[in-house]
Amino acid sequence: MNKQEKQTAVKALSPLQQAVTQQGATEPPFSGIYDHFFEPGIYVDPVDGQPLFSSADKYDSGCGWPAFTRPVSDDALSFLRDHSHGMERVEVRSSQADSHLGHVFNDGPAQSGGLRYCINSAALRFVPESRMAQEGYGDLLDQVRSGPADENQTPVR
Repeated sequence: MNKQEKQTAVKALSPLQQAVTQQGATEPPFSGIYDHFFEPGIYVDPVDGQPLFSSADKYDSGCGWPAFTRPVSDDALSFLRDHSHGMERVEVRSSQADSHLGHVFNDGPAQSGGLRYCINSAALRFVPESRMAQEGYGDLLDQVRSGPADENQTPVR
């Protein structure tokens, strides 16, 4: 994606999506559309469509934002130290469009690696399992659990 394509894609986002992905804003806790959403599919960057997370790795952490135990691939994300708001955190960004997504913490489920990717809903676009092949994500179908995910189940891999 070149600079002009990215600018066009960013202009198509909602004001909240622009603020989150481009300026590093955070949506209010428990307000995002994917916080309590547990359908099978994948979550992609709304700017360029890069696959980021799978529903099979999503769980209800109670933090107020969608939580995942891992990305769909090791190269999907980039990380930056974040010292804002008087805290030491690790910012999570998409590796291709460089969209701000959220933060990663080391308090996730131990049996799934111990990480909690705390991600803004506004930084994600959901692609349901039934549309993955049509939208060009058929190669990731094996990473998605069939049937609705149990929101209270902690994923085990």
